[in-house]
Amino acid sequence: MVKKLSILVGISILISLFLRVLNVEAYPLAQLPTVSIPTVTGTPSGVIITVRPSQNDDFINVRSGPSTLFPAVGVLLVGQTAPALGRSPGGEWIQIEYPGVAGGKGWVFTVLVSVSPGELSIVEPPPTVTPQFTATIDPTLAAQFIVTQQPTRFPTYTEPAPLVIPTYVENTPNQLPGGIPMGMVIVVLGITGILLTLFSFIRVR
Repeated sequence: MVKKLSILVGISILISLFLRVLNVEAYPLAQLPTVSIPTVTGTPSGVIITVRPSQNDDFINVRSGPSTLFPAVGVLLVGQTAPALGRSPGGEWIQIEYPGVAGGKGWVFTVLVSVSPGELSIVEPPPTVTPQFTATIDPTLAAQFIVTQQPTRFPTYTEPAPLVIPTYVENTPNQLPGGIPMGMVIVVLGITGILLTLFSFIRVR
């Protein structure tokens, strides 16, 4: 009985192996290359920009043009690098490769990145975008900040009265007004007194 069981097990194993051999598909052998294959690395070549650490933010904006008037199309984190393609005419902005946006290019502010040694050509910027809104000022609100300056009143100048300089008439000593000497007046009074005395004396006798 045991013999029969072992024979059946052996036959079943052989049948399963035979079926597996029938299901095997043949694949052509790939030809091994006879030349060296260049290795693709993630290190870009040329001038590279690296985002500098900032005290305020952990990222910088990537814009569609070299100005804050252009919209932001993405960001770069601190420490990230990107190949530099060129610079603006003034050198304030750098054009970089930025896949995933229209044209695959973007602009970053020069102050926020460090640039590896190399020469960057000048890239003509795209046309300046038109602002989406026009800033308007509420006249009522603006009127509250208008300060009306009062005219400065200058002091009026009144001309003083003419200065009157007093004149002094020099009087000669021993002389009455009109130029009459005092001595003559005394002599006349003395003679008059003598004559009156004589006249009184004569009348009494």
